[in-house]
Amino acid sequence: MTTSYSSGSEYATAKPAKLFGRERPIHDVLGGGKVADVLLWKNRNASGGLLIGMTFIWFLFEVVKYNFVTFLCHISITSMLVFFIWSTAADIFNWNPPKIPQNILQESAFKELATTFHTRFNQVSSKLLNMAGKRDLPAFLLAIFSLYTLSVVGNYFSFLNLLYLGIVSMETLPFLYDQFEDNVDYFVGKVIQDMKMKYRMFDSMFLNKIPRGPVKEKKVR
Repeated sequence: MTTSYSSGSEYATAKPAKLFGRERPIHDVLGGGKVADVLLWKNRNASGGLLIGMTFIWFLFEVVKYNFVTFLCHISITSMLVFFIWSTAADIFNWNPPKIPQNILQESAFKELATTFHTRFNQVSSKLLNMAGKRDLPAFLLAIFSLYTLSVVGNYFSFLNLLYLGIVSMETLPFLYDQFEDNVDYFVGKVIQDMKMKYRMFDSMFLNKIPRGPVKEKKVR
């Protein structure tokens, strides 16, 4: 009972920590560049364009059941026809001919996206392994439950559905967290403290009462 009371006192007086134990602003955690601006809707045109574009692609392939190769061929045919008609009309009416861009997609955007993905992947992998190596049962069980839930959900959704759901979540959850950061940190901190308190009670009432054999010291030759 004493242990429970002291844990409750610590919980009541402790200041809730930041989500996932971070110390930097959420913009820096997401990379601090153009990708973070898009995810936090600081660049509303790019964020809206990405969301609308992904919604259009998801609608084509999941609702209309468009074939990917057919889609690429139709896009290429349409683009070539537009340039052909434009070039022909420019010769007839003395208009300025269409300018063919050197780069359709900027290389820097792909590099920044790949760098951000590489950094986040390493951080998540290191965090999961760190949870497995430390004696933090609530965080370990939460990670196992989350991964198992994701694996079950993956059985009922196609890859494109999961990709679209992931992009929508990436464009909404960080933005909502940035808007309601204090409330989310308080709620999550309260849940984590509650889980740790219950684990300490379980540890003191059951785990510590399990008899353990004497630890033999290794002889040094």
